[in-house]
Amino acid sequence: AFLPAFVYSLKVSPLIEKISDHKDFKKLLRTRNNILVLYSKSAAAAENSLRLLSSVAQEVKGRGTIGWIDCGDTESRKLCKKMKVDPNSKEKGVDLLHYKDGAFHTAYNRAVTLKSMVAFLKDPEGAPLWEEDPEAKDIVHVDSEKELRRLLKKEDKPLLMMFYAPWCGVCKRMMPSYQQAATELKGKYVLAGMNVYSAEFERIKEEFNVRGYPTICYFEKGKFLFNFENFGATAADIAEWLKNPQAPQPQAPETPWADEENVVYHLTDEDFDKFIKDHSSVLVMFHAPWCGHCKKMKPEYEKAAEVLHVTSDSPGVLAAVDATVNKALAERYHISGFPTLKYFKDGEEKYTLPHLRTKKKIIDWLQNPEAPPPPEPAWEEKQTSVVHLAGEDFREALKKKKHTLVMFYAPWCPHCKNAIPHFTTAAEVFKEDRKIAYAAVDCAKGQNHDLCKQEGVDGYPTFNYYNYGKFVEKYTGDRGESGFTTFMRTLRERDHERVGKKKDEL
Repeated sequence: AFLPAFVYSLKVSPLIEKISDHKDFKKLLRTRNNILVLYSKSAAAAENSLRLLSSVAQEVKGRGTIGWIDCGDTESRKLCKKMKVDPNSKEKGVDLLHYKDGAFHTAYNRAVTLKSMVAFLKDPEGAPLWEEDPEAKDIVHVDSEKELRRLLKKEDKPLLMMFYAPWCGVCKRMMPSYQQAATELKGKYVLAGMNVYSAEFERIKEEFNVRGYPTICYFEKGKFLFNFENFGATAADIAEWLKNPQAPQPQAPETPWADEENVVYHLTDEDFDKFIKDHSSVLVMFHAPWCGHCKKMKPEYEKAAEVLHVTSDSPGVLAAVDATVNKALAERYHISGFPTLKYFKDGEEKYTLPHLRTKKKIIDWLQNPEAPPPPEPAWEEKQTSVVHLAGEDFREALKKKKHTLVMFYAPWCPHCKNAIPHFTTAAEVFKEDRKIAYAAVDCAKGQNHDLCKQEGVDGYPTFNYYNYGKFVEKYTGDRGESGFTTFMRTLRERDHERVGKKKDEL
């Protein structure tokens, strides 16, 4: 459909789809998965919105589509009626509705700004931007490196800067306290926030040592002094700390498990072999002081050890090895995750047991030791359409595909475990398309450490999109099958459109 003459004088983007026919609209819904449609009571009423949406269309090219239906012209009026939309009832004579995967999804009710609309179309089910929260009006929201430099240069008041990621749960929990503190301290201190998750902020993350989210930095006259960490996270805590900013206090070291009162035998590189030889039935827990799963299991393990300690015909004894200290043992028994339980019978290693986590299960199993069920094969050992890459073949493999979505993961990471089946199914959908690949890199493997660092991986899972081996952007969309497939389908639709245009020109 042709756009009215005045639209061209507005420099409206040709990327905006003008729709007036119901069949055309149905086709658009069928072929595009992420569409924001502007309904207007007249062309004139649409003028301001179209100006803004032209910029939005440019920003989300390949990821989302902008449509326009002018309910003021005769043909389009029927379509508006059919879609049960009446922009006349709206204050400005326009209505914005979003369609996802061929059906109506939601009315657009977030801020009508370029930044908010682009963020919405890049992730229609994601949370609104922090600055859209009216409670966050006293936070200085920083969008670019240039803005950050300017703020640090001109601000005389002490400044607290939260570097965050939009998906980070700890950040979300802290934001209400942070914004309350910003309001209460307004005029004395400046509290700012900057979403640095995107790859374009690697330099800032490097400079301010952002290794996780949130990282909160304190500045005076543009100079970084301390990190705000290991302190309470209420508005009162923040205000109290700002009265006397200081470096994080070193946390009191935890007492090693071996030094605590318990009846578990704590073994070392030196005495391990003799102990195993002297006891005919031994269950050994290889652990690490920082490991959360180990801490959770420790009381259960100790209770089981106490029961076995007072049992006259005990079926075995429980021992533990700190694998971070006793590295020779960890290497000998190929310990790669914690906790790892190994059973020794008559001086020989017999089984590795992944499933014993409670007092009852440990005691029951020792009374009748038998081989555990075979372990679930690793992701890369399964037959799937996902390509598993390592440091040495990474770049060469990517160069052969036009579109590759790479999942950087660690096998122990719960978010990765949730995403793997969806990512695998998406790869299956596109297995016949020779220009597309879904690939994965296990960052827990030593050989991939440098590669993951070089590709900007600072949390798991991280999804990067590459075009013929060249990094284009981080994927921050939905981590379900539809998110992964929609992303790739949109890229392929864009390819086909280009081919179609070339044919039309010929």
